[in-house]
Amino acid sequence: MATLVLQVAGAALGGVFGPLGATIGAAAGALAGYAVDQYLFGTTVEGARLSDLNVQRSEEGAAIPRVYGKARISGQVIWATRFEEVVSEEGGKGGPSIVNYSYYANFAIGLCEGPIARIGRCWADGDEIDLATVYHRVYRGDEGQGADSLIAAKQGAAGTPAYRGTAIVVFERLPITDYGNRLPQLAFEVFRPAGGLEDEICSVVIIPAASEFAYDPSPVYLQGGVGSRETINRHIDGAVTDWQASLDELQALCPNLRRAALAVTWFGSDLRASHCTVTPRVEAYGTTTTPTTWSVSGLVRAGAPLVSQIGGRPAYGGTPSDESVLRAIVDLKRRGLAVTYYPFLMMDIPSGNSLTDPYGWGTQPAYPWRGRITASWAPGMSGTPDKTSAVEAEIAAFMGSAARTDFAISGVNVVYSGPAEWSYRRMVLHSAFLCLIAGGVDAFIIGSELRGLTTLRSTGHAYPFVTALKALAADVRAILGAGTKITYAADWSEYFGHQPADGSGDAFFHLDPLWSDGAIDAVGIDSYVPLSDWRDGADHLDAAVAESGRDIAYLRANIAGGEGFDWYYGSDADRAAQIRSPITDGGYGKPWVYRYKDLKTWWSQPHYNRVGYVEQASPTSWVPEGKPIWFTEIGCPAIDKGANEPNIFPDPKVG
Repeated sequence: MATLVLQVAGAALGGVFGPLGATIGAAAGALAGYAVDQYLFGTTVEGARLSDLNVQRSEEGAAIPRVYGKARISGQVIWATRFEEVVSEEGGKGGPSIVNYSYYANFAIGLCEGPIARIGRCWADGDEIDLATVYHRVYRGDEGQGADSLIAAKQGAAGTPAYRGTAIVVFERLPITDYGNRLPQLAFEVFRPAGGLEDEICSVVIIPAASEFAYDPSPVYLQGGVGSRETINRHIDGAVTDWQASLDELQALCPNLRRAALAVTWFGSDLRASHCTVTPRVEAYGTTTTPTTWSVSGLVRAGAPLVSQIGGRPAYGGTPSDESVLRAIVDLKRRGLAVTYYPFLMMDIPSGNSLTDPYGWGTQPAYPWRGRITASWAPGMSGTPDKTSAVEAEIAAFMGSAARTDFAISGVNVVYSGPAEWSYRRMVLHSAFLCLIAGGVDAFIIGSELRGLTTLRSTGHAYPFVTALKALAADVRAILGAGTKITYAADWSEYFGHQPADGSGDAFFHLDPLWSDGAIDAVGIDSYVPLSDWRDGADHLDAAVAESGRDIAYLRANIAGGEGFDWYYGSDADRAAQIRSPITDGGYGKPWVYRYKDLKTWWSQPHYNRVGYVEQASPTSWVPEGKPIWFTEIGCPAIDKGANEPNIFPDPKVG
C-alpha cells in the first residue's frame, strides 16, 4: 500500500520539473514505499530459539527444553543469593596469622519441562561430581510441586514460585572455592521416560540373586591396609549404595511399581538329586568387611564353600548375607513395595568336573539349569529309578530332613539345631524364618523350575517330589502365617502337566495336588514361552504374516497362538526346516491338554489324567478357576530374535 501511495505522491512532486521530473519522482516514491511496506509487513520475526543445551545460562525469555529418554543439559540459573563468605584464621601465637576466605553459593537451576523421572550424573566444569556429597534437592516438575523451603525462606512465602511443570535443582551452600569463587558450569544427565512401557510395569524380580552385599542398603567396607578401606557395595555416584541407587532409579522410571520379588541364591552341587548339596557360598576367603561380616544360616566366611572360578575370578557372586537380606526387605517395605521372597537355586558345577551326567553325556555340563536336576539316572536311561520306589530315597536325600522345629530366632539371627546337612529344605525353611525376622513378607516362593524333579515318578503313578513340596508349603505357612501368599514357580513347560516321551500315552496333571493344596495360594509360572519363529531373510513361514520379528501384532498373536498352541516341532530337524505338526487330540477333542500356551482353557476346565491314552473316570483335585495365575517371572532377552527362545539365558555360564 505504501508503495502505491508514495509512487503517486512522488510523481506529483516531480511533475513540477516537467515529464522527466515526474518519472524520477514516481521511481523514488515507489522505492521509498517498498521500504516502508517491507518494514511494516515483510520483516521475518523470529521467536524464542533454544540455546545450546550444554551451556548454563541465565536469560530472560529462554525456551524451556523438553526431554525424551535421556539427555545431558545445563539449564538456566533461575534463582540465586549473594555468595556466603566464611572467614577462618590460622597461625598466631607470636607468628604470622593467615586469614582464609571460603565461599558458598545458594542457587536454583531450571532444567526442562517436567515431570522427569530422575537426575543421573552431574558435571561441574566438565568434571563429574558426586551429588551424594552435595546438599541439593531435585524437583521433578509435576503439577503438584511445592515451593522450595530455602527459596521461600529467602524470598518470603508470598514471593516464591513453585515452578510447577518445570524440573529444577536447588543447591544449598555449594562450596565454590575450587571453581574460582564463581558458579561452576553444571550439566545434568536427565531421564524422562517417553511413555508406554515404564508406566505399565507393576512388579519386578530383583537380581543378581548372588552377591554377598549387593542387596545391602547400608555401606559395607572392605578393609585394606592401615587407614585404607573401600566401599564394596557402591559403584555409582549419587547414592550411598548401589542398592539405594538402583531402587531410586527403578521407582523413578516405573511410577506404578507395586511389588518386588527378592531372589536370594544358594548353590547346588550336582545334577543327581541324591548327590546334590544345597549350600550358601562365598566369593573369597580372607576378606575382612565392616561394619558387617558375611554370615548365612550360622555359616561364617571361613567355613563356607567357595563358588567356582572362571579365569581366576568367581563364576558367581556369593550368597547374599543374612543381615543384608533383612535390611533389603525392610527397605523395600519402607518404599511402599509389596515383597515376594524368592529362594533361588543356582548350579555351581564348573567345566572340567568329573561328575557323572545322569543324562548319559559323560560328565555334567558346566553351570547347568536347575531344571535338569533329576534322579541318579534320568528317565529313559538304563538303570533309572524312575517309576520305582527307589526314586523316593533319592528325592528324600535332596530335600533333607531339616524340620521346622529345628529353627529358632535369636535377635536378628536364624539359629539352626537340626541334622548336619545342607539340603533344599534347610534353604527354604531358613529363608522363611529370615522373612519372619524382617516382619513378614507378602508372598513366598518355595521353589522354581525344578521340572526334572517334579516329573520323577515312583510306583503307582505317584510324584514324590510334588508331595515333598506340599509338605514344605505347609511348613512355610506355619512359619509365616495366613498373611503371606505362597506358591511354587513352575517352568512354563512344567506347570500344565507331564506327558512323558516314552510312548506310554500317559498324560498326568502332576502338579495338580500342589496347585489345589490349601497352603498354596496361586499357580506360579515362569513364563518364557516362544513368541516368534523369525528367521533371517524372507524365505521363511513367518515372513508371510509379518514385516519383521519386532511386529507388535505378530508377537501379540503368538501369546496364545503359534508354537505351543497351534503347532509344535517334532524334532530339531523339523525346527530347522520349519516342518510344523498341528497340536490335536483325536481321542477326546481336548488339544488344550498339550498346549502350554492355552492357560485360559487349562485354568477353567476340570483335569483328567490319562493312563495309556485312556482318560480316567474321575478328575484330579484341581478346581476350575480355583486359584489365580501368577507370572512369577516373565521376559525376553533384548537381542535379535530373542522372542524365538525367551527361555535361553544369554550368559555363557548358564546352560
